[in-house]
Amino acid sequence: MGDFMGDFMGDFMGDFMENSVENFGEVLSQCPLFDGIETSGLNSMIACMDGKITDVAKGNPVFLEGDPARFAGVVLSGTVQVVREDYYGNRSIMSILQPGELFAEAFSFAGLGTMPVSVIAIQDSKVLLLDCGRILTFCSDSCHFHSLLMKNLLRGMAQKNLTLSRKIRYMSQKTTQEKLMAFLLDQAKQHKSTEFVIPYDRQALADYLGVERSAMSSEISKLKKSGQIDTKGAWFRISN
Repeated sequence: MGDFMGDFMGDFMGDFMENSVENFGEVLSQCPLFDGIETSGLNSMIACMDGKITDVAKGNPVFLEGDPARFAGVVLSGTVQVVREDYYGNRSIMSILQPGELFAEAFSFAGLGTMPVSVIAIQDSKVLLLDCGRILTFCSDSCHFHSLLMKNLLRGMAQKNLTLSRKIRYMSQKTTQEKLMAFLLDQAKQHKSTEFVIPYDRQALADYLGVERSAMSSEISKLKKSGQIDTKGAWFRISN
């Protein structure tokens, strides 16, 4: 019995320490939601928002379309993607999120009852879930950083609107090649280099641009053959 309890408590404490907010202070400091908030204040703020860390295995959902739109999430480790499906099951990737990035906050703040998208782990991931109702409601202790949190939240949502506008611009191009080149040229501009690595594999890039993978692969081959680009996997180089 003693050995059993010792093993149990050891496993429990190991899981507790692994999923402790203190272990992710550096990642959380990179999240725009916590910009300007001292590391020492993160614990009390996350507790104020009833924050909980959850493990999500690769391929499993953080949220599914139709789930209650109650929580916002911060990726602590791994990678997740936001996916929308139409009536026929055609998938469109809205975004891919890395550690430190915030997601799903807009749906709750927009007053939606349920999630209009799914959020799926594409690697084994850890996610911090925050109760959006707690974010919008000032706590009884008049949390010192709450007004800064709200300012960060509004700025982050405005930046996401700009990102969405960029995607709409890609998808509004007439041909698959024009969509692809608009995306690649923006990537070169963001990386300030003609060589860069994109955050998508080929299927995910096709889903993001709203095109067929086979058609996109054909255009990539044509561009590579003509010398306009070079590529291998997620690595691209645009010819001057």
